[in-house]
Amino acid sequence: MTLRAIATCAAAAVSCGCVAPEPATDAKASIPIGVMKPDGAGPFPAVVLLHDCSGLGPRSSHAPERWARELVKQGYVVAIPDSFSTRGHAEGVCVDPSPSRNDVAPSRRVPDAYEALDHLRSLPYVDGARIGVMGASHGGATTVATMALQPSDSPAMLERKRHGFAAAIAFYPGCNIGTPRFTTRYVAAAPMLILIGELDDWTPAAPCLRLVEASHAGGAPVSIKVYPDAHHAFDSASPLRYNANRVNPNAPGGRGATTAGNPAAWQDSIRQVDAYFARYLKGGPGAPASSRIRARRSPRCGTSRRARSARNRGDGRARGRACAGTCGASRPARVAPCASRA
Repeated sequence: MTLRAIATCAAAAVSCGCVAPEPATDAKASIPIGVMKPDGAGPFPAVVLLHDCSGLGPRSSHAPERWARELVKQGYVVAIPDSFSTRGHAEGVCVDPSPSRNDVAPSRRVPDAYEALDHLRSLPYVDGARIGVMGASHGGATTVATMALQPSDSPAMLERKRHGFAAAIAFYPGCNIGTPRFTTRYVAAAPMLILIGELDDWTPAAPCLRLVEASHAGGAPVSIKVYPDAHHAFDSASPLRYNANRVNPNAPGGRGATTAGNPAAWQDSIRQVDAYFARYLKGGPGAPASSRIRARRSPRCGTSRRARSARNRGDGRARGRACAGTCGASRPARVAPCASRA
């Protein structure tokens, strides 16, 4: 999906009050950054949306388009940095095993997330203290890397991360990355939620459960929800499909992965995103006091604003060890309620 395609989508979605995105005009931006916003002057909370391995070009999954519409409807400005098109991978890297795919690996995309953050903070209708980051698959792994405080980070990058995003959501990320591996050491710069499918054979849930366990040693809380009977890309209407050409380090021979939409998991994930970002970006129930103060009296706001409450919804009981509910970093991962057969 190109930025022009996002603009077309936005123009068709005027009923939700969004406007067509425009490329970043910040001279420091090294990549295209599309922006969508709700109707009105703001200042609004915002989300940086990181695309998956299909990119934003002709082979895009269109997941960024779907989630941008949803987030704008929920009251967020959305920035979508294009990490691939200007780096020789306009058609994505899902089936591209060439060494050049490492040039746009999740760890290499972390600066893109912070460029988009800087761009959002330069916009007069964005509250710079209330910006989150979210991504799926390749973008989910980038989100995980973006939030990680790593020993290899430069002092400048550590400072950026500690004063960067207020919250993060990673959809089915690859969690077995990082140096050292995030499955053995993970310190989050801000609260993060992982949403992943039990049947995911492209980015399995098990390493992400270990990441959550590793996060208990310190840092901001990391939570996870595992959906039973859900595959990779559950937040879509795609039929069940195995593609033998997909690059997959978790498969024998390094190729082949399954994707499939799951309506129940998809709908629950929308509720999860709404509640989680409302908590940390709008000062909803359960938010840290500092988050509530920022939401009411931001340097960009000046006047108080009533934070929209995140509604609690009852879910079905979890089935088996594979279904891990939302687990805070202060306690071990455990089996907890999650969406019934979602």
